[in-house]
Amino acid sequence: MTQAGLILNRINTGFIAVLVGFTSTVALIYQAAINLGGDIQMVSSWLLALGLGMGITSIGLSLYYRIPILIAWSTPGAALLISSTQGFTIHQATGAFLFSAALITLSGVTGWFEKVMNRVPQPIANAMLAGILINFGINTFNLMDQQIALVSSMLLTYLLCKYLLPRYTMLAVLLIGFTTAWLLKLIEIPELQWQISTLHYIQPEWSIAAFISIGLPLFVVTMASQNIPGIAVLKAHGYQAPVSSTMTVTGAANLLLAPFGGFAINLAAITAAICMTENADPISKQRYWTSVAAGVFYILMGLGAVTLMTLFDALPAALILALAGIALFSTIGNSLQLALHDVRYREAALITFMVTASNLEIWNIGSPLWGVVAGGITLLIQRWLRSLPPTQR
Repeated sequence: MTQAGLILNRINTGFIAVLVGFTSTVALIYQAAINLGGDIQMVSSWLLALGLGMGITSIGLSLYYRIPILIAWSTPGAALLISSTQGFTIHQATGAFLFSAALITLSGVTGWFEKVMNRVPQPIANAMLAGILINFGINTFNLMDQQIALVSSMLLTYLLCKYLLPRYTMLAVLLIGFTTAWLLKLIEIPELQWQISTLHYIQPEWSIAAFISIGLPLFVVTMASQNIPGIAVLKAHGYQAPVSSTMTVTGAANLLLAPFGGFAINLAAITAAICMTENADPISKQRYWTSVAAGVFYILMGLGAVTLMTLFDALPAALILALAGIALFSTIGNSLQLALHDVRYREAALITFMVTASNLEIWNIGSPLWGVVAGGITLLIQRWLRSLPPTQR
């Protein structure tokens, strides 16, 4: 592949990661801001703050460590805000955002979170990653009920290009997907008026009730449902994750951006996995450029948030979801293989995978954390049983 082709591949993969992340969850950000009494200008401020935070940290961390570190907003955190902010003002919520950011920063500075993560066996981490991603792969085929021509054309392109043009597979899938959607008249380009987003400062108000009801749960779900899977993605692809420094950087950025709507940023998992496949770059040591490209798109996304919300709303959901699922096929397969390869961990990894893939949610904490917990308990039980004398087994 020529140097120009490699650069195009990195840019395309970075764009797909941002496209998938933005379109699949931006509605949660919108609803969370509106629930707190915001308007479209406040929503654009939130998205600009988040876009700048994610873009600058993704670019900076990826270039510094030379590994694909992609930062994202906290999707479960946004979902939590929709239900947990009732009865609180935007000022009290902003104070809670700062409280959560301070806890994340403290986790990075003290290094306790990294120590915990280093004790998670690699097969368990791979099983959790596979459990997180498997539904995206399955959903690709479920979408054929809605748009069989669109999804089938994308799948056929994927299969052909994996053999004929492996390095341009996702670029071809993206182009065929958009072309097919256009021919099927599934895309209607709306009238667009370019508008630069601006930051709007929100004076924080300190409230113990908001800290407990918003800040603490936001911290827990961000760490458990976003940062843990994000670390697992990096490790599953052979990268040594700089956990403590990343937590410190994202926490500090969160502190700066919280008064403008940057409620929580963290390690990406699903979109990060898109940036780490062979489709991004055949050389694993060069894939950090894909996260750099994604960081640039994040910043552009934030600057044009209002316009982009209008534009992306015109894209069919089947196109975005199928694009995400197909981009993750290889990661799902590799994660499952690594999770189940070692017979000593096979049972625990399988349980981790199934719990993570489920819809289990306890105390507003999603299944990824409970998958790791279930796998860890399984390992402890197995080791205890093996330690018993044969007559007591």
